[in-house]
Amino acid sequence: YFVFCPNYRMPPEVDYKGLIRDCVDSLNFVTELSKKYNIECVIVCDTAHVFDIPNTKNIVVDKGADSVDFKLVNLLSSGDIAITQDYGLAAMCLSKNAYVLNQNGLEYTGANISSLLETRAIAKKIRKAGGRLKGPKKRTKEQNEAFEKSLIKIIEKAIKQNA
Repeated sequence: YFVFCPNYRMPPEVDYKGLIRDCVDSLNFVTELSKKYNIECVIVCDTAHVFDIPNTKNIVVDKGADSVDFKLVNLLSSGDIAITQDYGLAAMCLSKNAYVLNQNGLEYTGANISSLLETRAIAKKIRKAGGRLKGPKKRTKEQNEAFEKSLIKIIEKAIKQNA
C-alpha cells in the first residue's frame, strides 16, 4: 500500500508491503501510481490534519510530537518504500530496512543519512543561536520529474526484490 503522511510541520500491497509518503507536492502522482500498480493508498495524519482524498484510506492518530511519524514507522516492513523530506523519519525508516526517497527523488541510504542528519543538527544550532536560514525554493517541474522517475525505479526494484 501507499501511506501518505503530510509534513504538517513545514509552513505553507502488486501488494508488496507499502509505500510511505510524508510530502504533499506529488500526491496526485502517487495516487496515480497506486492505481497503476494496484497498491492501496493510505493517508496517515493527526486529528488537526484530516484529509479526504478519493480512493484512499485515512488513518488518523492523536495529535502529539511525532505521533504520525511513529505510526508510519510502525506500518513499515522490510522492503517497503518510504517517501519523506524529514531526515529523522528517513533514518527510522532505514532502520526498518525500507527504501527511502525524498520528494525530489533523492534516495536516502545508510551511506548518506549520517551526513544529512549532521546537516540538520548544524542548521538547528544556527536557528537556536538566532541565525536565519533560507526556506526551500518553489518546487520546479524538474524536481517533479526527478521524483517521478526515482519513485517508479524504486517501486520496480522493490517489486523485483519482493517477488
